[in-house]
Amino acid sequence: MNCAPRVRVVAAMSGGVDSSVAAALLREQGYDVVGVTMQIWPDVAEDEAYSHGGCCSVTAAHDARRVAAVLGIPHYVLNFKEVFAGRVISNFCAEYESGRTPNPCLICNRDIKFGELLGKARELGASFVATGHYARVVTDPSTGRRLLLKGVDRGKDQSYALYMLSQEQLAAAMFPLGGMRKTEVRRLAARLGLPTADKPESQEICFVTSGDYREFLESRHPRVATPGPIVDRSGNVLGTHRGLAFYTVGQRRGLGIAKEIPLYVIDIDPARNALVVGTAGEAMSSEFAVYQANFIPFDSLTGPLDVRCKIRYRAAEAPATIEPIDSVAWSSSPGGRLTQNRRARVRLHEPQRAITPGQSAVFYDGEVVVGGGIIERAMLPDVHVLRIM
Repeated sequence: MNCAPRVRVVAAMSGGVDSSVAAALLREQGYDVVGVTMQIWPDVAEDEAYSHGGCCSVTAAHDARRVAAVLGIPHYVLNFKEVFAGRVISNFCAEYESGRTPNPCLICNRDIKFGELLGKARELGASFVATGHYARVVTDPSTGRRLLLKGVDRGKDQSYALYMLSQEQLAAAMFPLGGMRKTEVRRLAARLGLPTADKPESQEICFVTSGDYREFLESRHPRVATPGPIVDRSGNVLGTHRGLAFYTVGQRRGLGIAKEIPLYVIDIDPARNALVVGTAGEAMSSEFAVYQANFIPFDSLTGPLDVRCKIRYRAAEAPATIEPIDSVAWSSSPGGRLTQNRRARVRLHEPQRAITPGQSAVFYDGEVVVGGGIIERAMLPDVHVLRIM
């Protein structure tokens, strides 16, 4: 008789169908599954908290508990509000104040789900943290390194959102849905009688309960709503903006400028509180730099490498060449830790519009995630405000 203890896995249960089915699959595979929902959203009024149905809300925790009861696994709600506010929300606000457009889910995956939660999982005797992401982790037989692969369902692939994970984190990550399609996940949830089987997707930023990130920013940092000039590349004033946080590079609508040709946001200059606009051609670029670069199949980039590049989560992949930038600095992360700020240069083989500072560029070799980094600034000629008339 085999009396060996089962491997324990903490299943991060966000209250949606994907994390529910991930937990169910692990249980079917014989793992000792412990369901955990992270309480991460800021304090809000009780009625608002219950009406907000996003990831990790009160409603989500209730749904996760119901799923755990059906599966016969323990379920806990752990309070991560303070660390989430310090690592994710503070970064989110600081990035917008600096004229960048962040993606908070990427920071949450690295610092919260596979950072803080992984630490708690190990305290509970678990070897792994599992989520409902559509991605896969395999081991490279030639190097022994963990590789991050796209999910089989290309329409749901979430490997982009996981490129920041380290080798240690990938070694402790389980993605049970990586080899499945969303339609299969829905059918399995229905067959198992999970109460989340027909639950709709949650698209909003989880900690913005109103659904309007601008309102969220303004309520915490009123200065982001300070009006300023809208200028062209030469500094000629064309209008007035509401506040830099309300705009993003590539934006066309909502500028309030009457011109015979369409104008786009091509740069955001927080030092002068100026929004720089230009034509469609001026919004195009084929070269930019990234910082906080993380590479998965290897430790660091040593020379030019041809890849396929996504400049944002929903962007199509485009051919590009990446190469290291020699300067290496150490910077303080939002959690107060010193991190190596590795930089790389990206040269797209064809120009693209709206290369947005603060978003991440992620690099692929077929289905393998090579790595990625946070976009500093597109290298456009004369995009800075020269003078304000």
